[in-house]
Amino acid sequence: MVQSAYIHIPFCHHICHYCDFNKVFFKQQPVDEYIEMVIQEMKYATGKQPDDPMKTIFIGGGTPTALTPQQLERLLEGITSELNLTSELIEFAVEANPGELTEDKLIVLKNAGVNRLSIGVQSFNDELLKKIGRVHTKKDVFRTIEQAEKIGFDNLSLDLIYALPGQTVEDFQDTLTTSLSLDVKHYSAYSLIIEPKTVFYNLMKKGKLSLPPQELEAEMYELAMEEMEKHGFIQYEISNYAKPGYESQHNLTYWNNEDYYGFGAGAHGYVNGVRTSNIGPVKKFIDSVKEKNEAFQDLHHVTLSEKMEEEMFLGLRRTKGVSHSLFKQKYGVSIEDKFPETVKKLVHQGLLQNEGDFISLTRKGKLLGNEVFQEFLLS
Repeated sequence: MVQSAYIHIPFCHHICHYCDFNKVFFKQQPVDEYIEMVIQEMKYATGKQPDDPMKTIFIGGGTPTALTPQQLERLLEGITSELNLTSELIEFAVEANPGELTEDKLIVLKNAGVNRLSIGVQSFNDELLKKIGRVHTKKDVFRTIEQAEKIGFDNLSLDLIYALPGQTVEDFQDTLTTSLSLDVKHYSAYSLIIEPKTVFYNLMKKGKLSLPPQELEAEMYELAMEEMEKHGFIQYEISNYAKPGYESQHNLTYWNNEDYYGFGAGAHGYVNGVRTSNIGPVKKFIDSVKEKNEAFQDLHHVTLSEKMEEEMFLGLRRTKGVSHSLFKQKYGVSIEDKFPETVKKLVHQGLLQNEGDFISLTRKGKLLGNEVFQEFLLS
């Protein structure tokens, strides 16, 4: 059963120095045609499935709010007509850039049933924002939140990034203090990862990028965990914190290893045991959908063994971890039988705890999450 959909809008008015998502400059792009092809792609994909009612929809990017109000309206109309939106839809989320989210756009989103906004704040330090290629300011964030709340959005999430070039622990503390004063329901805090084909990657190769050392990055992460807990936020996933009942339902689809559609250029999907990734370049995506109603660049039939590995490294991102009984129910084998040495070793190293029905990361394990996940891939 497919009850979630991710829709990718690759257009941006500005490209951030750290971003490696599929994106292009908005100008001179066939934006209207792209939207029509995404709608066509939806129509075809859902036509091949029973009419599953959607539980979560997430429009990401790129920058969905780079679209004009009219383009947003057309996209949302298409979603409403091609995806089965019933009373089961619990979360309809859109990524937004502060400063680009005008009142007109907010009204369009609200009228279409969007009930969650994920706002790309990154930092409240204007100097740092400039340094990482963001064009909004601290003031823009305040204004965007005020407007969104005025129009009736009460489920807002702020995205923050730490371990930025030249960032100090004190600076990140200031960003956390300001963020928490805004009293929204959800925060995501990610450490900066330098990805190939980004401005930062090229600067790093030339030795021109000064990043905080690893121990400061760990200090910032621990600071985020402490501050969030102090303010009544539950850390329900490695990088995500929510007031009870405001966890990102769409992202839980990924971490629970459940099916979801991926629509748009460069989007990834997982349907009936097949992981798909779409063609990235916008023009090629459009041509492919015109020709065959879909734009898969890659289809991978996930083996049983891969499913079990994915269950572990995705599920361990959640604070509660992976359920022994659910794993056995899904795959007919216990976690210990599938990964005997790995579990023993990671528990011994103090990176995993194995209590009751759940196996989960310890506090130390959270700091070394990627190394823990890697172990299950190598098993």
